[in-house]
Amino acid sequence: MPNSVRRYAVALAVFAGCWLAVPAAQELTLPLKPDSVRFGVIGDSGTGETPQYDVGRQLAASHEKFPFTFVIMMGDNLYGSQRPPDYVTKFEAPYKILLDAKVAFYAALGNHDDPNQRLYTPFNMGGKRYYSFKKGNVRFFALDSTYMDPIEVAWLEQELMSSGSDWKIAYFHHPLYSSGMHGSQTDLRAVIEPLFLKYGVDVVFSGHEHFYQRIKPQKGIYYFVSGAAGQLRKGDIKPSDLTAAAFDSDQSFMLVEVSGKELSFQAISRTGRTVDKGTILMREAVSTAASRSSSKLGQHQ
Repeated sequence: MPNSVRRYAVALAVFAGCWLAVPAAQELTLPLKPDSVRFGVIGDSGTGETPQYDVGRQLAASHEKFPFTFVIMMGDNLYGSQRPPDYVTKFEAPYKILLDAKVAFYAALGNHDDPNQRLYTPFNMGGKRYYSFKKGNVRFFALDSTYMDPIEVAWLEQELMSSGSDWKIAYFHHPLYSSGMHGSQTDLRAVIEPLFLKYGVDVVFSGHEHFYQRIKPQKGIYYFVSGAAGQLRKGDIKPSDLTAAAFDSDQSFMLVEVSGKELSFQAISRTGRTVDKGTILMREAVSTAASRSSSKLGQHQ
């Protein structure tokens, strides 16, 4: 047996015991509508430590009740060493049940990631630092927020302009709005938020901050920070007018379902506790409803 294969086999054997523990019962409230787009959200995950495996078990338990077909990754997919065995202990083993079930993972790069991760086939990056893909009526835009150069910005505008999808969801590592240690990335916001507004982006997911935070809608866009699938910075969320909901006392992940003009979400801790949930409308639907309301108001004046 070649040494590299032996190392992989040993790593998988060592961590096989992590799957013996039974996850705590979850109460999933997502609607499970026919033909909906269903996915998971993880960020700052690649520690290779017990909490990451706990989240992996909860994701697998969720998949039994809520059969999502893919997971988007907010970056910092592997911390520290990023040699071939690390892809096993920090990715393949924690999510083995999902990978075996053919759940696809779509990674974005974080500031701790080797850009060569784009060549790792299970991350589905197609050899690119940034890319887009479509699932049902949703177009996803995976960005490299660490090296946001003019070429990427021009690419993003072209992709947004030609999307043709009902929903537009962007995800990347550094949050444009945050109440944590790193705070809002205002320089990045100045560059890409105008494009989000111009071309109708509905929802943005980021990581970098090691907690969960749902931001109050900013100029009609919903922003989520989900950077605690492996790392955690307890008590880091500072009081702020930005916060709609937050959780910084344990690792967590998200489940999302898009059906028609509605997006339902649920944030879950590594112990199976629901820490936030809700449903939001596509920006176009909100604008249409507001216009109809104004029109009716005018008719009654």
